[in-house]
Amino acid sequence: MLGAQATEQGDCSKFKIAIPHSCKRNPSVVDLLPDAPFNQQFTNCCKGGVLASWGQDPTAAVAAFQISVGLSGRSNKTVKLPKNFTLLGPGPGYTCGPAKFVPSSHFLSADGRRKAQALMTWNVTCTYSKFLASKNPSCCVSFSSFYSTKIVPCPACACGCQSNNTCIMSNSTLLQKPGINTPRKDNTPLLQCTKHMCPVRVHWHLKLNYESYWRVKIAITNFNFRRNYSQWTLVVQHPNLNNVTQVFSFNYKSLLPYQAINDTGMFYGMKFFNDYLMEAGPYGNVQSEMLLQKDKSEFTLKQGWGFPRRVYFNGEECMLPPPDQYPFLPNSACLYSFGILKVAASALLILRWIW
Repeated sequence: MLGAQATEQGDCSKFKIAIPHSCKRNPSVVDLLPDAPFNQQFTNCCKGGVLASWGQDPTAAVAAFQISVGLSGRSNKTVKLPKNFTLLGPGPGYTCGPAKFVPSSHFLSADGRRKAQALMTWNVTCTYSKFLASKNPSCCVSFSSFYSTKIVPCPACACGCQSNNTCIMSNSTLLQKPGINTPRKDNTPLLQCTKHMCPVRVHWHLKLNYESYWRVKIAITNFNFRRNYSQWTLVVQHPNLNNVTQVFSFNYKSLLPYQAINDTGMFYGMKFFNDYLMEAGPYGNVQSEMLLQKDKSEFTLKQGWGFPRRVYFNGEECMLPPPDQYPFLPNSACLYSFGILKVAASALLILRWIW
């Protein structure tokens, strides 16, 4: 096997010479690390089990490995299709269909002058369901704005209520214990104790309102002490994303899930700068600001229009606060009444002074 390895060799006792890499009929295959020995590598291999999204980096969204199967014959009549595929990424959530024959792949020689055809090619399609991955969301969203002192937090227990025995305070002395940040084999998280109990929080701050533009600040915070997120992605749905002027510290790509409607965009980190979201702690956050041009026919600060409709972190939909808790504009009627009372009080003082 090149570009990957089986986690178990199995029982290979019947082989005396040229012992196989694995003798199990249902092997578990894992990706190799990027620094794997050259003689174990294969084209597009060795991503360390981390795949970027296709829109983020197409070259990092593909992983490949080569496997040589013995006792399988040399014709398309003797080779049997593998069955029961399971894809872990790294936990559950993916359901894989059966292998299906497709037109044979073609390969070019090193000089590019000769084309070879594979004996046979098949595809296996795996679909993802967040309900299979977890019964609770894995991220939440909080809001704030320049026109209100109110900060709308993530909903309480947004990612499931847990006892204090399963989380740790940010100032706990246990954080100094060696190996506290080491991931577990079962991917059990170690979360910072919060009211929302989510591994990731996305904060949307409506920062400034200009005559022709408005400005938003986005911050992503990791509350998991045992996990970092390399090549993270953030997808946001908002009607004004059809006119993004500038994104300052993130990369941005417009998405067109509905073709004619341009209201969805993907944010991701800049390589070697902030594409790596560290584990919970002083460095466990990334942030950026975004400038959007107004559409005078649509733009308003009323009724929470300036906040996103949907937010996804690494493909998982995040829980938003209830709409009735969004920061609202101050009541102009109250301000007007306050101004009248102030003028009346001033007039009364003047009259008393004259008398």
